Amino acid sequence: MRHGGIDGPPAVGETNGVPVTEETYERVALEDFGGQWELLRGRLRSKPGMTVEHNDAVTMLAFFLQRQIPIDDVTVGTNSARTRTPKGDYLVPDLVALPRAMSVRLKGSERLETYGEPLPLVVEVWSPTTEDYNVTEKFAYYRTRGDAEIWLIHPYERTLVAWVRQPDGSYSETRYAGGEVRPAALPGVVIQLESLFR
Repeated sequence: MRHGGIDGPPAVGETNGVPVTEETYERVALEDFGGQWELLRGRLRSKPGMTVEHNDAVTMLAFFLQRQIPIDDVTVGTNSARTRTPKGDYLVPDLVALPRAMSVRLKGSERLETYGEPLPLVVEVWSPTTEDYNVTEKFAYYRTRGDAEIWLIHPYERTLVAWVRQPDGSYSETRYAGGEVRPAALPGVVIQLESLFR
Protein backbone atom coordinates (compact mmCIF):
# COMPACT_ATOMS: atom_id res chain seq x y z
CA MET A 1 0.00 0.00 0.00
CA ARG A 2 1.30 3.43 -0.96
CA HIS A 3 1.55 6.12 1.70
CA GLY A 4 1.10 9.79 0.90
CA GLY A 5 2.69 12.83 2.48
CA ILE A 6 0.82 16.10 2.11
CA ASP A 7 -2.63 14.58 2.41
CA GLY A 8 -1.61 11.96 4.91
CA PRO A 9 -2.06 8.26 4.39
CA PRO A 10 -4.10 7.31 1.35
CA ALA A 11 -7.83 7.09 1.78
CA VAL A 12 -9.17 3.70 0.77
CA GLY A 13 -12.26 1.63 1.22
CA GLU A 14 -14.86 3.74 -0.53
CA THR A 15 -16.58 1.80 -3.31
CA ASN A 16 -18.61 3.50 -6.04
CA GLY A 17 -19.00 6.57 -3.85
CA VAL A 18 -20.54 4.59 -0.98
CA PRO A 19 -18.90 5.51 2.35
CA VAL A 20 -17.61 2.88 4.74
CA THR A 21 -20.00 2.40 7.66
CA GLU A 22 -18.93 2.59 11.28
CA GLU A 23 -19.72 -1.11 11.66
CA THR A 24 -17.43 -1.99 8.74
CA TYR A 25 -14.73 0.29 10.11
CA GLU A 26 -14.81 -1.39 13.51
CA ARG A 27 -14.56 -4.83 11.91
CA VAL A 28 -11.59 -3.77 9.75
CA ALA A 29 -9.82 -2.12 12.70
CA LEU A 30 -10.27 -5.18 14.92
CA GLU A 31 -9.19 -7.66 12.25
CA ASP A 32 -6.17 -5.63 11.10
CA PHE A 33 -5.02 -3.85 14.25
CA GLY A 34 -1.51 -3.38 12.85
CA GLY A 35 -2.98 -1.29 10.05
CA GLN A 36 -3.81 1.54 12.51
CA TRP A 37 -7.01 2.30 10.60
CA GLU A 38 -8.83 5.62 10.90
CA LEU A 39 -12.17 6.64 9.40
CA LEU A 40 -12.60 10.16 8.01
CA ARG A 41 -15.65 11.29 6.07
CA GLY A 42 -16.57 7.69 5.37
CA ARG A 43 -13.14 6.73 4.03
CA LEU A 44 -10.54 4.48 5.60
CA ARG A 45 -7.00 5.70 6.22
CA SER A 46 -4.06 3.65 7.48
CA LYS A 47 -1.41 5.42 9.54
CA PRO A 48 2.02 5.01 7.92
CA GLY A 49 5.21 3.87 9.60
CA MET A 50 7.01 6.47 11.68
CA THR A 51 10.59 7.55 12.25
CA VAL A 52 12.74 6.68 15.27
CA GLU A 53 12.46 10.27 16.52
CA HIS A 54 8.66 10.12 16.36
CA ASN A 55 8.41 6.78 18.12
CA ASP A 56 10.96 7.74 20.76
CA ALA A 57 9.04 10.91 21.65
CA VAL A 58 5.80 8.94 22.04
CA THR A 59 7.48 6.27 24.20
CA MET A 60 9.27 8.77 26.42
CA LEU A 61 6.17 10.90 26.94
CA ALA A 62 4.09 7.85 27.88
CA PHE A 63 6.74 6.84 30.39
CA PHE A 64 7.02 10.29 31.97
CA LEU A 65 3.24 10.71 32.19
CA GLN A 66 2.38 7.31 33.62
CA ARG A 67 5.07 7.33 36.28
CA GLN A 68 3.60 10.59 37.66
CA ILE A 69 -0.02 9.45 37.68
CA PRO A 70 -1.46 6.51 39.66
CA ILE A 71 -2.43 3.79 37.17
CA ASP A 72 -5.77 3.41 38.97
CA ASP A 73 -6.59 7.05 38.16
CA VAL A 74 -5.36 7.68 34.62
CA THR A 75 -4.41 5.38 31.76
CA VAL A 76 -1.83 6.45 29.17
CA GLY A 77 -2.25 4.72 25.82
CA THR A 78 -0.15 4.90 22.66
CA ASN A 79 -1.52 4.19 19.17
CA SER A 80 -4.32 2.05 20.56
CA ALA A 81 -7.38 4.06 21.59
CA ARG A 82 -9.67 5.55 18.98
CA THR A 83 -11.38 8.89 19.42
CA ARG A 84 -14.80 9.31 17.80
CA THR A 85 -16.18 12.64 16.60
CA PRO A 86 -19.89 13.51 16.78
CA LYS A 87 -20.14 12.91 13.00
CA GLY A 88 -18.76 9.37 13.20
CA ASP A 89 -15.12 9.94 12.30
CA TYR A 90 -12.50 7.81 14.08
CA LEU A 91 -8.93 8.93 14.76
CA VAL A 92 -5.96 7.11 16.30
CA PRO A 93 -3.92 9.63 18.32
CA ASP A 94 -0.25 8.93 18.98
CA LEU A 95 -0.99 9.17 22.71
CA VAL A 96 -3.97 9.71 24.98
CA ALA A 97 -4.34 10.16 28.73
CA LEU A 98 -7.78 9.29 30.04
CA PRO A 99 -9.49 8.45 33.32
CA ARG A 100 -9.09 4.76 34.13
CA ALA A 101 -12.85 4.53 34.72
CA MET A 102 -13.45 5.23 31.01
CA SER A 103 -11.39 2.25 29.87
CA VAL A 104 -12.77 -0.03 32.60
CA ARG A 105 -16.29 0.57 31.24
CA LEU A 106 -15.27 -1.04 27.94
CA LYS A 107 -13.82 -4.20 29.43
CA GLY A 108 -15.70 -7.36 28.52
CA SER A 109 -17.48 -5.73 25.60
CA GLU A 110 -15.17 -7.19 22.93
CA ARG A 111 -15.59 -3.90 21.06
CA LEU A 112 -12.98 -1.62 19.54
CA GLU A 113 -11.49 0.70 22.16
CA THR A 114 -13.21 3.95 21.22
CA TYR A 115 -13.99 7.12 23.20
CA GLY A 116 -16.66 9.56 22.08
CA GLU A 117 -16.42 11.82 25.12
CA PRO A 118 -13.69 14.49 25.44
CA LEU A 119 -10.35 13.30 26.81
CA PRO A 120 -8.02 15.15 29.20
CA LEU A 121 -5.01 14.95 26.86
CA VAL A 122 -4.58 14.00 23.20
CA VAL A 123 -1.10 14.07 21.64
CA GLU A 124 0.23 13.89 18.09
CA VAL A 125 3.94 13.81 17.29
CA TRP A 126 5.12 15.42 14.06
CA SER A 127 6.35 13.06 11.39
CA PRO A 128 7.44 13.69 7.78
CA THR A 129 4.86 11.13 6.65
CA THR A 130 1.87 12.80 8.32
CA GLU A 131 2.87 16.47 8.59
CA ASP A 132 -0.05 18.31 7.01
CA TYR A 133 -2.56 15.57 7.79
CA ASN A 134 -2.00 15.98 11.54
CA VAL A 135 -1.81 19.76 11.57
CA THR A 136 -4.63 20.67 9.21
CA GLU A 137 -7.06 17.80 9.69
CA LYS A 138 -6.70 15.84 12.89
CA PHE A 139 -6.38 18.85 15.18
CA ALA A 140 -9.60 20.31 13.82
CA TYR A 141 -11.35 17.03 14.63
CA TYR A 142 -9.97 16.99 18.17
CA ARG A 143 -11.30 20.50 18.72
CA THR A 144 -14.79 19.51 17.56
CA ARG A 145 -14.67 16.71 20.13
CA GLY A 146 -13.89 19.20 22.88
CA ASP A 147 -10.76 17.42 24.14
CA ALA A 148 -9.41 19.36 27.12
CA GLU A 149 -5.82 19.64 25.90
CA ILE A 150 -4.21 18.85 22.55
CA TRP A 151 -0.45 18.68 22.02
CA LEU A 152 1.71 18.69 18.93
CA ILE A 153 5.27 17.59 19.63
CA HIS A 154 7.95 18.28 17.02
CA PRO A 155 10.91 15.98 17.76
CA TYR A 156 13.17 17.60 15.16
CA GLU A 157 12.56 21.21 16.21
CA ARG A 158 12.37 20.02 19.85
CA THR A 159 9.20 21.99 20.50
CA LEU A 160 5.75 21.36 21.93
CA VAL A 161 2.60 23.31 21.13
CA ALA A 162 -0.30 22.98 23.57
CA TRP A 163 -3.89 23.97 22.84
CA VAL A 164 -6.01 24.18 26.00
CA ARG A 165 -9.79 24.37 25.82
CA GLN A 166 -11.30 27.45 27.43
CA PRO A 167 -14.72 27.75 29.14
CA ASP A 168 -16.19 29.37 26.00
CA GLY A 169 -15.10 26.42 23.83
CA SER A 170 -12.17 28.21 22.20
CA TYR A 171 -8.55 27.05 22.55
CA SER A 172 -5.57 29.00 23.85
CA GLU A 173 -2.22 28.16 22.26
CA THR A 174 1.16 28.02 24.01
CA ARG A 175 4.45 27.10 22.33
CA TYR A 176 7.31 25.60 24.34
CA ALA A 177 10.92 25.39 23.21
CA GLY A 178 12.33 24.23 26.53
CA GLY A 179 11.68 24.08 30.24
CA GLU A 180 8.61 22.60 31.90
CA VAL A 181 5.20 21.77 30.46
CA ARG A 182 2.34 21.25 32.90
CA PRO A 183 -0.79 19.71 31.36
CA ALA A 184 -3.80 21.70 32.53
CA ALA A 185 -6.04 18.64 32.79
CA LEU A 186 -3.49 16.54 34.70
CA PRO A 187 -2.71 18.45 37.91
CA GLY A 188 0.73 17.87 39.39
CA VAL A 189 2.20 16.42 36.20
CA VAL A 190 5.38 18.07 34.89
CA ILE A 191 7.12 17.22 31.61
CA GLN A 192 10.68 18.43 31.12
CA LEU A 193 11.23 19.00 27.40
CA GLU A 194 14.96 18.46 27.69
CA SER A 195 14.30 14.97 29.08
CA LEU A 196 11.65 14.24 26.47
CA PHE A 197 14.05 14.95 23.61
CA ARG A 198 17.23 13.46 25.08
